Amino acid sequence: MLKLSKTKASMNVKNHISDPHLKLIIGLFLILSIVIAYGKVIKCDFVGFDDQVYITENSQVQKGITLDGIAWAFTTFHGANWHPLTWLSHMLDCELYGLHPMAHHWTNLIFHMANTLLLFVVLELMTGAIWKSAFVAALFALHPLHVESVAWVSERKDVLSTFFGLLMIGAYYRYVKAPDFKKYALVFIFLCLGLMAKPMLVTFPFAIFLLDFWPLKRFQLKDHRLSQSYGKISFDFKGLSRLILEKIPLFVPVFISCILTFFAQKSEGAVQALASLPLKSRISNALVSYINYVLKAIWPSNLAVFYPHLGDILPAWKIFEAAFLIFFVCFFAIKASKKYPYIITGLFWYLGTLVPVIGLVQVGEQAMADRYTYIPLIGIFMAVVWGCSDLFRKWYCRKIYIGVFAVIILSALASRTFLQINYWKNGVTLFEHAIKVTQNNYKAHNNLATALGATDPERAISHYKAALRIHPNYVTALCNLGLILYQKGDYEQAASYFTKALSFDPRKIDTRMDLSNIFFLQGKPERAISQYKDILKTNYENADAHYNLACILSDQKKTDQAEFHYMEALRINPNYGKAHYNLGNIKLKQGDLEAALNHFAEAIKINPDDVQAYNKLGIILLRQRKFKQASIFFSKALQLDPDFSDARTNLGVLLKYRAVEMEDNKKR
Repeated sequence: MLKLSKTKASMNVKNHISDPHLKLIIGLFLILSIVIAYGKVIKCDFVGFDDQVYITENSQVQKGITLDGIAWAFTTFHGANWHPLTWLSHMLDCELYGLHPMAHHWTNLIFHMANTLLLFVVLELMTGAIWKSAFVAALFALHPLHVESVAWVSERKDVLSTFFGLLMIGAYYRYVKAPDFKKYALVFIFLCLGLMAKPMLVTFPFAIFLLDFWPLKRFQLKDHRLSQSYGKISFDFKGLSRLILEKIPLFVPVFISCILTFFAQKSEGAVQALASLPLKSRISNALVSYINYVLKAIWPSNLAVFYPHLGDILPAWKIFEAAFLIFFVCFFAIKASKKYPYIITGLFWYLGTLVPVIGLVQVGEQAMADRYTYIPLIGIFMAVVWGCSDLFRKWYCRKIYIGVFAVIILSALASRTFLQINYWKNGVTLFEHAIKVTQNNYKAHNNLATALGATDPERAISHYKAALRIHPNYVTALCNLGLILYQKGDYEQAASYFTKALSFDPRKIDTRMDLSNIFFLQGKPERAISQYKDILKTNYENADAHYNLACILSDQKKTDQAEFHYMEALRINPNYGKAHYNLGNIKLKQGDLEAALNHFAEAIKINPDDVQAYNKLGIILLRQRKFKQASIFFSKALQLDPDFSDARTNLGVLLKYRAVEMEDNKKR
């Protein structure tokens, strides 16, 4: 017996020593599986769905990391969000890689790898179950529902906030093992950083309370607190108040984040009013979405970047069925909590972490979104993996069966993810797929049209019209269709779509400006002026509105008013080169050569390729009989545009003047 005990002890020591090597092998396997499943993502382009807001048309982000950029990141509500760390992340990418999409995708992929490894490490630390933790991490790594969070560059906020959220849980585990202020401060800091990447972590104080129940078992009496057994739980009800009080400081950044997020989304009209989407419809959609997310987790087919909200037309039976299923599963989880505590943690993790995005506060027009499952499905994965382990506990050769089953599941998920990446190749492939797998997807039609606009305007127009057939009052499609018709020169049709769009949303400044331009081009300057004045009543600091109004006033010979609005445009935007050029023309006509020269010089400083400004500077210098300098500017204009006849004519006049001057000098 003594010899047998010694052998067992030796084996335990040997297994313990090999654990780090096993964890390393598992970690390498997880990374390799992600590279295989997601590798094609680095060949994907920007998809034009918020990518322009975050990167491709965001001049502040494209400047890279600057002091002004950092200040902007912490103070802006741009994109209907307050997430300074996400902005800084995109700025750093632009600083390092410019606008090459491959590098931006690669950063997302790196964060997904880091999140997978963190999830494995944190779960293994809390439970001591290496293989179960590894399988949960593998499900997280390879599930197709997570493709949207990884393959969409604009969803950097998802992978970044999860990174800090998992670091927070790791720090919390260290705090639980040996409580002290520094370790708690680290929990607090990681939560703050996660919230500054995306407010999805507002439920994390509740999430770690669930972890107190299982696997940390802090609800139990002290001598059973970190036990790994699944036996009966002896509750320490007096300790519950301490656990609750312990979480209170974490709600301070959560509260601040909620306030900032609400104002950010309201400032850009992202939050829908109860009048447009009643509470009953929101609750119904939330109940059905909870079930649909699970169904898509089990059978991930027909995944789309946008799922249209059905409003109040959801079938009553589907709503009641969803409510009953949720109630039944919650009842079962509570009933089984003593024997199977992981079920209650996993289930309520899933239900709770989805609350911010389940649609009770409706942000956007979607019924649900694959990206919203990035954190919540961790709970489902934990409950399923630990549940299957217990279910097969008494099976003969259970490890072989479980191993084979795991390989089949992970291979299927990896294959589906590999295929799903194809749809993220560009905006056209993404939204064509969304139209194919969903019904009445007006937003997908609109976004596909936008993606096609530059290369196939006729097809784009047909998709804008398809979007409007589904949703006749869809303001974005009305604006976009009006714009593409405006660019084609079909002013009458464009004006009708712009007018209809503004009747639903008068705040569309760009649309109102386009409509004003159409009125001017149609020979209706007074209507154009009226539109610009309306814009300035609500948005006086709009430099473009001042500039365009000034152009019309100048055309009407109302020089003083035009000059005033050009000056206002320059006050708002000192780098408005066109305003400098037009002011230079006004001053030139007034005979104020010095002021004109200064404005043309500023126009060239802002736009060194402005041939017209070079020509005008040459004219001023010619009038001042500074022939040599004038020749330089005329020559520069011709260098930039050899076919610029005005500059060539002026250069000829200058040469005649110089010839006459030389003759006069000889006679003298």
